[in-house]
Amino acid sequence: MKITRRNLLQTGFWGSAAIASTVLRSEGFIADIDRDKLKVTQSTESQTARQKEGYIDAHVHVWTPDIKRYQLGRGYRKEEMHPPSFTPKELLAHAKPCGIARIVLIQMSFYRFDNLYMLDTIRKYPGVFSGVAVINQNSNPEMEMRRLARLGVRGFRIYPGNQGVNSWLDGSGMAKMWECGAKEKLSICHLVNPDALPSIDRMCRKFPETPVVIDHFARIGTDGIIRDQDVQELCRLAVHKRIAVKLSAFYALGQKQSPYLDLIPMIRRLLDAFGPERLMWATDCPFQVQKGHTYRDSIDLVLERLDFLSKYDRKWLLQKTAEQMFFS
Repeated sequence: MKITRRNLLQTGFWGSAAIASTVLRSEGFIADIDRDKLKVTQSTESQTARQKEGYIDAHVHVWTPDIKRYQLGRGYRKEEMHPPSFTPKELLAHAKPCGIARIVLIQMSFYRFDNLYMLDTIRKYPGVFSGVAVINQNSNPEMEMRRLARLGVRGFRIYPGNQGVNSWLDGSGMAKMWECGAKEKLSICHLVNPDALPSIDRMCRKFPETPVVIDHFARIGTDGIIRDQDVQELCRLAVHKRIAVKLSAFYALGQKQSPYLDLIPMIRRLLDAFGPERLMWATDCPFQVQKGHTYRDSIDLVLERLDFLSKYDRKWLLQKTAEQMFFS
């Protein structure tokens, strides 16, 4: 077939492209190249589909023994890293066999405000990881939040530290973080004990549009006792429509023994209060895979032992809540 100016004018751009493709194929040129491109496209589409269908672990830490490239924060020593290494590859060896397609990385305290290792992990595994960073609230937090959001961060972790639980959320820096969270749809993620919940309640009333996440059931039951008063306090926060709670760190709560059946009543109450759309499952690895606990132990509590969950409930707990907060 001969391509002429008349052919091009009659067929237009897309038609001419088809003609050119026909000619080249008839002469044995680009067939192999096109097949390779098709394979890459299909592989990418298949990976994206798998990610959308698979489970999401909403809370995991990673770190590397390479402390020359990724330096530890002031006051931390390599000897304090337990295990010495928990890289994305080591994490995925636990997660993938359990059907996990995406993971929310939480900045590890070893690195303080240097989020580089987490950011590099997000970049090296496109579509697999999202991030929750730690920043200095007193050093232009809005600019840093927006910068990190462009790099795949969707939340920012805060905790009382040495501050009093009644005043730790006060101050202009914290207010700026909550304001930016509301404007940019970035979650403020709380690592707290139950005694900090009243201060969170006050901030939610002041900043009702800020997405808020409570990690690890607000650590109810870390001393082995799941107190009714603590659970009630957490459930009261459900009046704030932008709060979500992580059902996570099973290894550290209550009896701290698999299959974690003693946590079921608390999960049931949170489900009644928040609904499945504001609860998300997570492991808190690598701590969930130490001292005899396993990754499978954690996810099986939701998959097999909560017989009051519907298919709809499990879809939200294991995927959709985290997807909306950290992958949208």
